[in-house]
Amino acid sequence: MVKPIMRDVLFLGQKSIPATEEDLQVGRDLQDTLAANREACVGMAANMIGVKKRIIIVNAGFRDIIMFNPVIVRKSGPYETEEGCLSLPGVRKTKRYQNIEIEYYDWNWKKQCQKFTGWPAQICQHEMDHLEGILI
Repeated sequence: MVKPIMRDVLFLGQKSIPATEEDLQVGRDLQDTLAANREACVGMAANMIGVKKRIIIVNAGFRDIIMFNPVIVRKSGPYETEEGCLSLPGVRKTKRYQNIEIEYYDWNWKKQCQKFTGWPAQICQHEMDHLEGILI
């Protein structure tokens, strides 16, 4: 179901709690909401649709990837950039890493480990900041 975009900075500034298998519907809602906002958005975190769970969706170019409880386990190649956010007006400077490796749970609640480089890595890092209550 397409959900409204959360713009309350007090809500968005709170840390998210771990997702469970009972939160799979939140992943579906993120898919629908990202699809409805595709022209202005390449990724989302669950708190952007009002749910404080550790769930993100990222457009990796060829497909959207849903990650439950993602954790960056490796990172390299720091750089400075500017980013915008669907939840907040304007752009802000931030530090990102060119290469990252993320462990997460997939739809079947199986642990996955995936490497991301460049733009998809930047999207992942932005969405994972949301899970920590960091606003960019």
